Amino acid sequence: MANTPQGRTAPASAHAPTGNTPTLDTVALHFEAVNACAMARWYAARHQHAAAARKSAQALTALRRLAAFERAEVAA
Repeated sequence: MANTPQGRTAPASAHAPTGNTPTLDTVALHFEAVNACAMARWYAARHQHAAAARKSAQALTALRRLAAFERAEVAA
């Protein structure tokens, strides 16, 4: 999997369309959000508030991307 500025993308599978469109890996995004929340809590418990804020922002970004994906799936 590549970690791109747009987020994580799934590797191409044998059954995927042959276009150049990257597939959103929702499992990786979910893991990223959970991991960032856990790390934010860990940093906050050690009074490293700047690092906790960065991880909280990372978690919120992942959750927003998951919500956008869900809205796109419902609209389709």
